Amino acid sequence: MKPIEDFPKKEKSRIRFVLTDIDDTLTVKGRLPAAAFGAMEALQNRGIRVVPVTGRPAGWCDHIARMWPVDALVGENGAFYFRYDDRGKKMIRRYWKSETERSADRNRLDAIRKRVLDAVPGCSVAADQAYREADLAIDFCEDVPPLPPASIKAIQAVFEAAGATAKISSIHVNGWFGDYDKLSMTRLLFKEVFDLELDAIRGQVIFCGDSPNDAPMFGFFPNAVGVANVRAFADDLKTLPAWVTRAEGGYGFAEMVNLLLER
Repeated sequence: MKPIEDFPKKEKSRIRFVLTDIDDTLTVKGRLPAAAFGAMEALQNRGIRVVPVTGRPAGWCDHIARMWPVDALVGENGAFYFRYDDRGKKMIRRYWKSETERSADRNRLDAIRKRVLDAVPGCSVAADQAYREADLAIDFCEDVPPLPPASIKAIQAVFEAAGATAKISSIHVNGWFGDYDKLSMTRLLFKEVFDLELDAIRGQVIFCGDSPNDAPMFGFFPNAVGVANVRAFADDLKTLPAWVTRAEGGYGFAEMVNLLLER
């Protein structure tokens, strides 16, 4: 990972989109600092589109799409994208799976939920679970005392033994049924919302993240950026981001944006 201050000046003018994880990428200790929010607004003011790509739930994503300076967002690790149409005053919601399929998946996830809680002492269903539509989130450090790596891996193993996909973020293990992830739904969003093929323009995109569930994005985008705390997950990442900030979380994101907007 190269320091973000070495990002080539000639590449800055090519960037048209900034995609970003939320937890521990935009946030710091669970809070969204003004520096990160202001950085998103600064990007939009310069004509650069902003798209969060997060594991957070549909309920949160509805709020973010309406209230934050963003152009759209991907939620629940790729289960959907939301985009608020300011002119039409309506929310556009696009899901990977149908409502019937999501309902069937919910029953299967409910069975896994009990297995996880029985198998791994100290974990808990995430506080935001009530607002989720497609996955099950198990908390290992957000609202519970931090669990050791072995326990986190054990949570993931219970999901996978039941045939579910399971990804580890900086705070949760998220499990779902389906062949989607952050990258696959981002491809769909670009095609349907921006009328662009993501593969053709990936050099014009920056993705910023911090944890193992960001690995597909780190591997795909040549200018992927990790905020400094990504180093804590370096051994668990199959692909590291090309660039890394000095600061952690939202302050690292703001650092990246400030450098990007310098011409």
